[in-house]
Amino acid sequence: MGRVFITGMGAISAIGDDVAENHTALIQGRCGITVMQRFSSRYSGLLPFGEIHTGTDELKESLKVSDAGVTRTSLLALHAFREAISDAGLTLPEISSSDTALVGATTVGGICLTDELYRDANSKTGSSPFYSSYDCASVNLYLQDHYKLNGMVNTINTACSSSANAIMYGARLIKNGLTRKAIVGGADSLAKFTINGFNALQILSPEVCMPFDQNRKGLNLGEGAAFLILEREEDLAGKKVYAELTGYFNSNDAFHPSSLSEEGDGPFLAMKGALDSARLDYGQIDFINAHGTSTENNDEAESRAMIRLFGEPPPFASTKSNTGHTLGASGALEAAYSILNLEHQEIYAGLNFKQPMATTGLRPVQVYKKIALTHVMSNSFGFGGNCTSLIFSKAC
Repeated sequence: MGRVFITGMGAISAIGDDVAENHTALIQGRCGITVMQRFSSRYSGLLPFGEIHTGTDELKESLKVSDAGVTRTSLLALHAFREAISDAGLTLPEISSSDTALVGATTVGGICLTDELYRDANSKTGSSPFYSSYDCASVNLYLQDHYKLNGMVNTINTACSSSANAIMYGARLIKNGLTRKAIVGGADSLAKFTINGFNALQILSPEVCMPFDQNRKGLNLGEGAAFLILEREEDLAGKKVYAELTGYFNSNDAFHPSSLSEEGDGPFLAMKGALDSARLDYGQIDFINAHGTSTENNDEAESRAMIRLFGEPPPFASTKSNTGHTLGASGALEAAYSILNLEHQEIYAGLNFKQPMATTGLRPVQVYKKIALTHVMSNSFGFGGNCTSLIFSKAC
């Protein structure tokens, strides 16, 4: 099985409307977590969120979309998808080729329009324009129809590891000769369903999140989208190459529906499996973009797993302190950030950290640094213990 490389990226988050803006914000240590201004919720003005500043109507206008039932999730996906294919220089015939796959991830999908669908169900005798958008696969179906895709199309929903698993799945399609190119990533918008659900779990922080801090109070939900273009080594002639995807692994500690085991069995196995698949030694990882949600359980379990695996963990930090937790988009967004680490030979500060956890004593990177990097690990751990680690390596 051949090697897989990244030739294009697209991203939108609370800290930027494209990859370049996200990169600048990361260098500057900018936090995009604020009080919500555009999304209507009972928690607007009460809790901080990583809200994208571009409104839904603005997205429709910039993307030239007029479909009545299109969701904000699909618009964010289309925005990042368009940037990624442009960045990779893919032509419309290449995109619609049966040799190009789309593997997208989402946890919100169309449920951001639940209120609209419910209103129509109670006031109309006919179908609602929001009905077809409600399915979890609606985001990828929309992209498929918009770009007339003829290759394999798949949707993955494994909670917070969703788009990391989409990246892994796309790479495996290429390595097994089932496709030549894979457009992989994920998108999620803020939605009342997820906000209320996470609030019911009592893990939303009343303050801006503090990953790996002793006094962390929970996570901040965010929204975003990111896509990567994966291509075979044989097709790289004359193309810009960002990095190589050298390792990946998915595990499940099956401990609890919304918690990881105390010792971080799932994270430990995911990181170890990724190292084994990349044929790397523990000491060869130069930086870890940690899952780092800032919840009591996750940061403790991930820290314990890193110590179990590495002894003395390499430098690490969580970019969720910049963007909030973007759920199904987080794995792809943080993969893009990991690739930026490699491209620019730099690591970004974990924000808001003050005091290490008494149980582990680990300290995330707290200042922006230029540093020699060859291999970067990106962690994404989801509900139900679904854990995935990816390893990106400097292209050579």
